Amino acid sequence: MSRSQHDVGPNVMDASHDAEKGRPESRDFNEKEFLSRQSAEAAQRSTVRSVCLVMTCTAAMVVNISNSTAVSISLPTIGRDLGIEEYKLQWLISAYSLSSGCLLLFFGRLADLYGRKKAFTLGTLCQMAFSLGCGFVQDGITLDVLRGFQGLGAAATIPSALGILAHAFPPSKARSIAFATFAAGAPVGGAFGTIIGGVLTQLTSETWRSTFFLASGLSALCCIGGIFSFDADKPSMEADRRVDWIGAGLVTVGLVLIVFVLSEGDIAPDGWKTPYIIALLIIGVIFIGVFLAWEHHLENVMNDPNRVKSIWSPPPLMKLSIWGRANGRMAVILVIAFLNWSGFMSWSFWVQLYYQNYLQLTPVRTMVRFIPMFVTGCLCNFFVAVLVGRLPMVIFAVSGTLLTASAGILFAVINPSVTYWAFGFPSTVFSVFGADFVFSSGTIFIAKIAMGHEQSVAGALFQTMTQLGTAFGLTISTIVFNSTVNKESLALGVVPNIDGTNTPQAAQLKGYRSAQWTACSFCLFAALLAAVFLRGVGVVGHKKKGADHDSEKTVMDQAPQGSSVRASPAPEA
Repeated sequence: MSRSQHDVGPNVMDASHDAEKGRPESRDFNEKEFLSRQSAEAAQRSTVRSVCLVMTCTAAMVVNISNSTAVSISLPTIGRDLGIEEYKLQWLISAYSLSSGCLLLFFGRLADLYGRKKAFTLGTLCQMAFSLGCGFVQDGITLDVLRGFQGLGAAATIPSALGILAHAFPPSKARSIAFATFAAGAPVGGAFGTIIGGVLTQLTSETWRSTFFLASGLSALCCIGGIFSFDADKPSMEADRRVDWIGAGLVTVGLVLIVFVLSEGDIAPDGWKTPYIIALLIIGVIFIGVFLAWEHHLENVMNDPNRVKSIWSPPPLMKLSIWGRANGRMAVILVIAFLNWSGFMSWSFWVQLYYQNYLQLTPVRTMVRFIPMFVTGCLCNFFVAVLVGRLPMVIFAVSGTLLTASAGILFAVINPSVTYWAFGFPSTVFSVFGADFVFSSGTIFIAKIAMGHEQSVAGALFQTMTQLGTAFGLTISTIVFNSTVNKESLALGVVPNIDGTNTPQAAQLKGYRSAQWTACSFCLFAALLAAVFLRGVGVVGHKKKGADHDSEKTVMDQAPQGSSVRASPAPEA
């Protein structure tokens, strides 16, 4: 066993570090009591119910991702049907990411406090209602607005599902399988949305509207599955169950403004020089800065043994110390997730536009080219489930991000005149490795280092980074695409229209290639971070149930009674 693997316990989750600090937080939450209750509840649940629980959470992830990819492949048809200019179509994707990404932390905290099952149920009902509404709209603005409300459901559903999985399965091999299965929902949802979206858009009388009707029905099934398979919500074990409304308002406003600017900056009247774009970006950054300062203040107050409870000192929405967990590797995992999703979603977005707008393929013919994503995604997560308890996390993170980067490279050098099997097929196969490997191993890692009462918040933080990565990646790659197309068009003596209808094909191809180089660079940077900073993490999965429980008990017994530390696995031999 390598040195890095042997040091997995103290390097990843140093229980003694928090224990020595004697955090007053122990008055509010007893981790040992939580783990004991968690194990008892898991023992009472039947195998069938456990399987249904995992399948329901996974289905919710499938619905969440397919809500973006099904719309993405339908964008050209939606634009023609509703008269939406091409440069404004990105908002149909960004509106969903805006609401779902910016409210994840807030809804994650509410789920931890008031019940994850309740939050999941309300979230799926919200998705069902607004998906149905999207299917009946008659103009682009209304569709943008309803897409934003549709994202509210995802903001409540996904962090709740992560918290439900973490609570339902104590540290064991079963937990690794559950999280790997849940992670499979991301690539499967991406492929499912692309495939079904293409088929329904082209072959049904309702065209793109059928995708929203299907999403509404699937959300209803998730709601029913959650009602019957999830454990009943238990009262929070925290002594102080107040909500940090000030922090929630600050972070929500800040993220909304930043994501709005990222989505709108390139299509504003004067681009990024537009006054309101500059102003909103500055204001958004200020709000995030104030939020971080406020959370730091609340955490210091909470850790003060002489603190006096007041309306101005609720528990923080997000403890800043969570970023420093595992010697700062928590922050590294979150940045890697951000960069990987920037690259993966940019790759997916521009590949679909390349097939439909450049090669002029129908939605169905485009869909067929994405089928390998579905197969590869399932195989990747099966691989993770089997080997996450044997291989160090750095292998998953580095190999996954490098393979996704290679998908971008293949499209960046693509020759449109050659067969799909030369560039398109291998690129589609490689693209999902980063999403699968990073999501699976990353969520298992986060579930390990997060305490029982903050599982949904920790999961929401991970999801927030992926959503921000999506917005950031699309924005930067769009800037690169437009800049390249304009430059190449002018070089050919053509002044492109605002809707790009007169853009020469040679300029378009150059733009698609530049956008894919941009997507590739995000993933290469993520691979570099993983190789440098994750070498000491070691194995994050679980190999043997008995050994896992014994090792966690040993570490927990070393901590003071009532300590709030999360049990960490002992070094594997």
